[in-house]
Amino acid sequence: MTIYLHGDLGAGKTTFVRGVLRGLGYQGKVKSPTYTLVEPYDFFKKQIYHFDLYRFTDEEEWDAFGFREYFNPSSICMIEWSEKAQQLLPMADIEIYLSHQASGRLIQYNANTELGRQLLVNLEKNA
Repeated sequence: MTIYLHGDLGAGKTTFVRGVLRGLGYQGKVKSPTYTLVEPYDFFKKQIYHFDLYRFTDEEEWDAFGFREYFNPSSICMIEWSEKAQQLLPMADIEIYLSHQASGRLIQYNANTELGRQLLVNLEKNA
């Protein structure tokens, strides 16, 4: 599954990922991958990869770091600043849009694939 996280600096993209990981039971430190580009997390036979491509500048880095291999059936990739590598990334199953509002933050989402639609339907049923 591929999830794009959209929003200005400070909109809460990393905080959102931290909340998802905590909701799944992760107890360790969740840090921003701004300088490392990706932080991996192991969950129940799945890998969750949190990408922050804000500083991504060179397509050759993508292959040199083996990022293409991270996108597979047993992984969930959550990507901040996806537009920096749009031509290298698979289509997002879900896109999440975060923005500042006077009273907090607004979150909107869009499912682009059947997998994304199924996940959002299940989340809404359990909310």
